[in-house]
Amino acid sequence: MAEQHYDFFASVIKSFDKAAKFTKWEQGLLEQIKACNSIYSMRFPVKMDDGRIEVIEAYRVQHSHHKSPCKGGIRFSDEVNQDEVMALAALMTYKCAIVNVPFGGGKGGIKINPKKYSVYELEKITRRYTSELVKKNFIGPGIDVPAPDYGTGAREMAWIVDTYTSLKPGEIDAAGCVTGKPVTQGGVRGRTEATGLGVFYGLREVCNMVEVMKRLNLPIGVEGKKVVVQGLGNVGYHSAIFFQRAGAKIVALAEYEGSIYSEEGLDVDAVFNHRKSTGSILNFPGAKNFNKNTDALEMECDILIPAALENVINGENAPRVKAKIIGEAANGPLTPEADEIFIKKGTLVVPDMYLNAGGVTVSYFEWLKNLSHVRYGRMEKRFTENLNTHILGQIESLTGKNVEQKERAFIMHGPEEADLVHSGLEETMITATREIMDYWHSNNEIPDMRTAAYVVAINKVGTSYAELGIFP
Repeated sequence: MAEQHYDFFASVIKSFDKAAKFTKWEQGLLEQIKACNSIYSMRFPVKMDDGRIEVIEAYRVQHSHHKSPCKGGIRFSDEVNQDEVMALAALMTYKCAIVNVPFGGGKGGIKINPKKYSVYELEKITRRYTSELVKKNFIGPGIDVPAPDYGTGAREMAWIVDTYTSLKPGEIDAAGCVTGKPVTQGGVRGRTEATGLGVFYGLREVCNMVEVMKRLNLPIGVEGKKVVVQGLGNVGYHSAIFFQRAGAKIVALAEYEGSIYSEEGLDVDAVFNHRKSTGSILNFPGAKNFNKNTDALEMECDILIPAALENVINGENAPRVKAKIIGEAANGPLTPEADEIFIKKGTLVVPDMYLNAGGVTVSYFEWLKNLSHVRYGRMEKRFTENLNTHILGQIESLTGKNVEQKERAFIMHGPEEADLVHSGLEETMITATREIMDYWHSNNEIPDMRTAAYVVAINKVGTSYAELGIFP
């Protein structure tokens, strides 16, 4: 397993180097952008419920300080190691740069399987990890702001903010030390579905590009497209749901226990509930079972969305993948060998480093909310509703016609926090997609969209360093 994670970090470097030759920056600066600035590897003891002491292995990596604070999730997984955390921190730097979120990249990990610990044990581990970060100045609203990742969620973030606040009494912006918190603890509405919704917005924009669809021999738009989603976690579930609502057909779903397929399309919520009650997506009524979860990756479809773990599509299985568009909802689901195969096949790979940036974009909105100490929409919601009601009344009075009830409710609606968050995310993903595509199409030598995304990221980080005067 360690070999696989090493490959993951090496693949980030490989992709970086491939893109670096299309930039103007000198080698020294490129080496600085590539390097992880700070790596904190720690071991600490925690007393378990049965009285024994367990030594926990954990990490926090700050990849780049070209912007402050650093930003990136914390994952709880048996597979956590330094190489993996370094790779994910590096991807965060490039991701934030592409979507114009002013953070440096960071990442954290605790090497545990959370399913094997009680809630109280997890709380003790999380709080101790937080206190270790505070001790070494590796957390803070202006220093390094963690978030949820694989194996963690709002509960763990609440423990982190509570521990941080107790160790830093009176710090007025303490809530901004971590994002992905429960709304009651300073979280933002719209965060849960953010990454999946961002994946949808990014792929929808690609599907609306006439030239791109023409080249792939596909019709414009999302409606009617056949979609396969691997992984029914938070990101995969929400990606599938938003595609389904937009009129796409979810023909296959995969989880670690296997995969299911239906030419007619699957109801995502029904599959989700089936899994909840039976413990498996297999044997879903009206669907065909595949024993191997990887079989779904090779099904006939228009869009394939790997939303699980890294390196699931590699040099071995890439030749059998039939999708015309692959949207990387997970971090690093394709190896560099798979990339080369898809370039030759003419498959469009929409890269993870910006496509799954919905989480960090909305985390940025949450951080801003914590620093401003006011909920989005509080200042303008009633004003907008009153203004729209007045305009609607004037239109009806002048025309002598009444607007139907459904339209009336839509026009009069003042924005809630979630509406503003979703709107900001939509703007971010559309702008980033267009920027990468424009750069790619303006340079015929750039082989794929991933390389174009890296070039955009390297240029933005390089410009930051140059403007700081660090590298004149």
